Amino acid sequence: MALSTPASAADTVTTFTVTATTGLTITAPATASLSTATPGGSATGQLGTVTVSDQRSQLGTTWIATVSLSSAFKTGGGTAAETISGSNVTYTPGSATAETNPPHTAGNAGSLASPITAFSRASGDGANSVSWNPTLTVNVPAGNVSGTYSGTITHSVA
Repeated sequence: MALSTPASAADTVTTFTVTATTGLTITAPATASLSTATPGGSATGQLGTVTVSDQRSQLGTTWIATVSLSSAFKTGGGTAAETISGSNVTYTPGSATAETNPPHTAGNAGSLASPITAFSRASGDGANSVSWNPTLTVNVPAGNVSGTYSGTITHSVA
């Protein structure tokens, strides 16, 4: 059966807009506790879920999430024997625990003497997200005193 040519036709150009829901964000737990340690030993533990959410919905949505020790671990008055610097702190991102629209790449474990890459996205289009549960290890110098040490781990994304 042959199709007949219409006597008349009308086209309707139809459009709609896809809008980004938010921008590029990172979330991390407000607090975390590590194991106890002795001088010369190590405190370790997971920080909890860290998530990068990239809802910019663009072509080439790349980003790098970094982590740093923005405030050294201190107890008491923060003297040298009461302070643990980033060179004694190791951050291990581990594998992704959840991800949408990969690829995402975990950074290498490393010292927080300076900022390091926690996770990144080097290629891909559209909205994406990734979560991970990093492990922190603090090597307590033998010369440090006992006490409850507190420091600040900062995650950022750009």
